[in-house]
Amino acid sequence: MLDQKLHSKPVTLILNHKVGPSLKLAHDKISAVTGASSTIFAIAIFSLIGVVSIALLVPLSQGSIQSPFTEELRRNMPALSGFRLDPDHGSAQETSPQTLDNSTSSLTVKIGHVAPTSGAIGHLGQDNEFGARMAIDYLNSSNLKIGSRPVKFELLAEDDAANPSQGVDVAQKLVNAGVSGVIGHLNSGTTIPASQIYNAAGIPQISPSATNPKYTRQGFSGAFRLVADDAHLGTALGKYALQTLKGNNIIVIDDRTAYGAGLADAFKNGVTLAGGTIIAHEFTTDKATDFIVLLNSIKVKKPDVIFFGGMDSVAAPLLRQMKLLGIKAKFVGGDGICTWELAELAGDAVIEDWVVCAEAGGVEGSRRAAMDNFRSNFKAKYNADVQVYAPYVYDAVLVMANAMISAGSAEPSKYLPVLKTINYNGLTGDISFDNKGDVKNAALTIYTYRRGERIQLAVIR
Repeated sequence: MLDQKLHSKPVTLILNHKVGPSLKLAHDKISAVTGASSTIFAIAIFSLIGVVSIALLVPLSQGSIQSPFTEELRRNMPALSGFRLDPDHGSAQETSPQTLDNSTSSLTVKIGHVAPTSGAIGHLGQDNEFGARMAIDYLNSSNLKIGSRPVKFELLAEDDAANPSQGVDVAQKLVNAGVSGVIGHLNSGTTIPASQIYNAAGIPQISPSATNPKYTRQGFSGAFRLVADDAHLGTALGKYALQTLKGNNIIVIDDRTAYGAGLADAFKNGVTLAGGTIIAHEFTTDKATDFIVLLNSIKVKKPDVIFFGGMDSVAAPLLRQMKLLGIKAKFVGGDGICTWELAELAGDAVIEDWVVCAEAGGVEGSRRAAMDNFRSNFKAKYNADVQVYAPYVYDAVLVMANAMISAGSAEPSKYLPVLKTINYNGLTGDISFDNKGDVKNAALTIYTYRRGERIQLAVIR
């Protein structure tokens, strides 16, 4: 490396090629002269002999790295999403420049996102992906730096089709592509097996929507969840069905997926803890459309509450056929059915106050206005309503990016410790993680449907 002067300003010449006789000759010629003309002469020589590339680098400042979340940035943020990134909650901290790469070249950070953007619940996967893209667009409009380097975030989005084997395949694809972190997957059935791939590669993963408790019970240091798990959600729904809906004859149906079965078991536990009993537990699949035989066997038991552990794409025909057979039991489910799309899929089978569902997550007080603003911006950007988890995906991307900025590095081993202890003021709430990787003080929101609209009933914790 040769230090010269160009127009009286210190620069660094980096010789970035194989060393040979021509390079030795060039080195000797530069050593014999000084000034801008000698530098230009050297560049010309290196260009002719074709063995050297030269880069001029401005020396790094010796001061602290300025937080990218300046007053100007925070003032501009409400125009996008209606909330602020608090520099005391997860934004960049001062970091010694000596600990960072001494380069001012731009840095591209790849963040993976996986959801089922095809198949029966493709609308939910697309919702999640839009939330990720909205966050990436925001980050890239904010002139951020990681360490001293301007950073561009790149989203690598994959479709797992809600298929566990495909989920593992795309997880390995993202690892091979060199992602620094992953947001996803949507389903527990794909999130859990994929998490083994990310863990083996040392890549942090934040799921915005997988609720099976097993995901964060595997002992993986890089697995995080942004919403309440099924043990919390199902138990709360079980108590609600017994105590608020006054269910006496409660029947459970699940789709045999990791999500549906896990949620159904948690619901049964909640009913039992509240002093109730389940009179039957039936099963279907996540691709079923004909429920007439199943529902006829259920009808004779005269249920007043039917709980379904599954997704909206199956719940909709189930509801239509319940109406056809005159089954008037309350229909209860978790976040998989608690979508805006359910009313469209099931049509007039979604009778007033008939469907009661819970979503893992929820905002209260001043954050409701921020969430409304986010939904409005989302609709304007994608011409689509938020289904369920786009706001949580949005927060997950920003939480991960903030951890990288605070650590001064996008290397997983360097920013993971920051992610574990982060305290982030997000759109969906104050975000920090317990020692398993679950979000602390997780909220649940109870909804019903009226006139084709999803109506919030309560937020519980």
